[in-house]
Amino acid sequence: MPPLVRVQNFGVSADGFGAGEGQSLDHPFGHADPGALLGWAVATAHWVNRSEPGGSYGLDDYFTRDFARNIGAEIMGRNKFGPQRGPWQDHSWEGWWGAEPPFRTPVFVLTHHPRPSITLGQTTFHFLDATPREALDRALEAADGQDVRIGGGVHTVREFLDADLIDTMHVSVAPVELGSGERLWSSPDELTDRFHLERVPSASGVTHHLFWRR
Repeated sequence: MPPLVRVQNFGVSADGFGAGEGQSLDHPFGHADPGALLGWAVATAHWVNRSEPGGSYGLDDYFTRDFARNIGAEIMGRNKFGPQRGPWQDHSWEGWWGAEPPFRTPVFVLTHHPRPSITLGQTTFHFLDATPREALDRALEAADGQDVRIGGGVHTVREFLDADLIDTMHVSVAPVELGSGERLWSSPDELTDRFHLERVPSASGVTHHLFWRR
């Protein structure tokens, strides 16, 4: 089976926003509460950043376990990597995740202002000024036969959707409204011309949306 291009564990609000307005160092999701969008995942036993035993099992944990399954590389936008805009003032910023980021694969960061690659633990970040197709070609080569995850944020997911490069998506919809910010969709049904869609409600309150190509 050829490698897939996947969106995995991507959280949005009931009104379709994946991030709020006003991203900053202290507020990576802008005015949105990240716990409201992704608290279901943080609570699971296999949450990628879990450092202590515990957490829930069941449906939500199934999806967090799937986060890294057969992933060989990730592509993300610059705003997921950090809050800076424009040319880099220096290279001291190395992402939100500390010395051991959770990706543990090559990560390709889309930016109009490339900088030297950096390696932190098992993750190497490469900075590309590239089209989605060009970035995907690089990521597929690095993934060496495994899948490529499109990690976000919203703008990056939309770019890859608009280029018709995504094979499957898992999007969790939380029962909160943000009102403004970066919007993935007005309705998930917008994508059903190209994707099958199945909605799976969870006891945590989110509804998991599964998309796969028609």
